[in-house]
Amino acid sequence: MTPEVAALAAELTAMGAADRASAPLANSEDPAEQLAWRRSTARHADRLAELLDEHGWPVAAEVGAEAAQAAWLIAQHADRQLDVQRRALRLMEQAVAEGAAGARELAFLRDRVLVNEGREQVYGTQIAGVRDGAPVPWPCEDPARMDERRAGVGIPPFGEYVAQFA
Repeated sequence: MTPEVAALAAELTAMGAADRASAPLANSEDPAEQLAWRRSTARHADRLAELLDEHGWPVAAEVGAEAAQAAWLIAQHADRQLDVQRRALRLMEQAVAEGAAGARELAFLRDRVLVNEGREQVYGTQIAGVRDGAPVPWPCEDPARMDERRAGVGIPPFGEYVAQFA
């Protein structure tokens, strides 16, 4: 790994760790904590956009699995910067087509972008809320075939997936 790529990997890994550490603030009852989460995700998304300009999609073979996962997580949480999410999605689609990134992560990002665009998701990965104690997905196209599509990208059936939130 060149020093430039090592620096990129270290930066992405640090941003990913900061994202995970601040994630509980997203659903805080304290508006100041929610604002801190929004500012953090916006800052990270801005930086990810710059890194995408400079390096393209950071794939594990180049930056390591942890840094690649961090880039995906930052893109996932860039909900208020749909342009960054869409760009990350396009670059990740290309990386998956080349066999350099995972279809599972791509499915989660695709669903996130679709939900943020107000469209039906494909894989049922995005949860709208909880009804009668059970997680409910955002609207999903052809829900009867959702688990089939999930299996095709390595995501457990919806029932198993939501059981982990109970």
